[in-house]
Amino acid sequence: MQSDHNLNQLQLAIVLWGVFWYDSSRRKDLQLELWNTYGRTRTPLLPIENNTVRLYACGPTVYNYAHIGNLRTYIFVDVLRRTIEFFGFGVKHVMNVTDVGHLSDDADDGEDKVVLESKRSGKSVWEIAEFYTDAFMKDIKLLNIKTPSEVCKATSHIDDMIALIKRIEDAGFTYSSGGNLYFDIGKFPEYGKIALLSLEDLQAGARIDVDEHKHNPHDFVLWFTNSKFERQAMIWDSPWGRGYPGWHIECSAMAMKYLGEEFDIHCGGIDHIPVHHTNEIAQSQAATGIQPARIWMHAEFLLLEQERMSKSSGKFLTLAVLMEKGYSPLDYRYFCLQAHYRIQLKFSFDALDAAKAGRRNLVQRIADIRDLCKDKPARKLGMKAAMYEADFRKHCADDLNMPRALALLWDMVKDADFGGNGETAAGDTIASEKLALVIMMDSVLGLSLSESVREDVDVDAGIQELVDERQAARKNRDFKRADEIRALLDARGIVLEDTPQGVRYRKK
Repeated sequence: MQSDHNLNQLQLAIVLWGVFWYDSSRRKDLQLELWNTYGRTRTPLLPIENNTVRLYACGPTVYNYAHIGNLRTYIFVDVLRRTIEFFGFGVKHVMNVTDVGHLSDDADDGEDKVVLESKRSGKSVWEIAEFYTDAFMKDIKLLNIKTPSEVCKATSHIDDMIALIKRIEDAGFTYSSGGNLYFDIGKFPEYGKIALLSLEDLQAGARIDVDEHKHNPHDFVLWFTNSKFERQAMIWDSPWGRGYPGWHIECSAMAMKYLGEEFDIHCGGIDHIPVHHTNEIAQSQAATGIQPARIWMHAEFLLLEQERMSKSSGKFLTLAVLMEKGYSPLDYRYFCLQAHYRIQLKFSFDALDAAKAGRRNLVQRIADIRDLCKDKPARKLGMKAAMYEADFRKHCADDLNMPRALALLWDMVKDADFGGNGETAAGDTIASEKLALVIMMDSVLGLSLSESVREDVDVDAGIQELVDERQAARKNRDFKRADEIRALLDARGIVLEDTPQGVRYRKK
């Protein structure tokens, strides 16, 4: 008997040691690693400032509605922020709003996008900017995207831009030509490094007919004067004449104002790499001598019929259009989470239908879990639940691997065989641990799963009669008829689910 007792004690010690090892080695010591576009390498997140990550994300140009390709980038930034917070850091998140200075061509050509929309609509540039800023903020709220710590408009920071341009000028990186002030990329040897472009290649392959006032076609404007466009609606006084700032300078000026000359992470879409972020790095580093961000992160394109979704092409969809077609904004968020942010994502309504069905099924399953444990999550997790938590943390640490994280959530929800200390526990105990894990995982996924209610389907009398008939057939062990009715309901878009609480039904 004594030997049996000693054996049990040994087994218990092994289990407890295993829990301790699993927790300490895979959770506490796990570092969040992110793909850094600058250098094309994985970089551990080690905040400059104690326990707070300073994050800058390029915001919208408010001349039109954000399309769902734009919104994919903001979902990525939100997941990044949530993941950083999940790893125990605070986040100071700054996002600009471009309401002046973004021309229809990134290389200083064309007209201001807000001005163009003003001409088209007959509304003032200020009305245009305010309307589309409000529309954008409503979209991100619908997508359950956290509001940035600081949302800063370009037109409210003109003085900051002028002050920064003076620093760049004093450092010897500018020249005046044709009434405008340009940044001279030839004086910045590291120009184009983030985009893997060499200064020599840029100079050798340059087109000389882009702008006759530029020394190099890739030089860019820091400040436009009236010599560039006549009757520009938004203009300010400056040391270089009455005019307005170039697009790129606003991000550098506002990032420095709110985050300092060096901060942790800078985000944007992949289209920002070759021009906007290349120019932003050059002007910031010219003024300060410091590379502005330690980590640069970029989200890939959303493709519509093999083509990048963009406003300029006229081929784009808005969140409002998806909602008019009967989709929840969270269906689109779920759709985006199924692909890694650095992989191009092909959009189709068939794929969105599948995401809608997947999210609805997940909500249904979680509703069942909530029913079983009376909406009370466990305060402590057993060994297997702790393993799920550790694996989720591992996927998040792997450069925000949300497809794996979402798949793990599904595995956990469907797993009926885990409980306290690795043994099978009572149903309500399993459910309470599962609910705790759902809440924890959803803090990163952002699907509002712990708040969602079961999405029951409204059925007419004819469908209800079929459901009742099927139940009677099952009771009479007429399984052939029961299967026929299930197939008939499936053809009418109704999915049946047999649960311990009875039959449930929903639309596909």
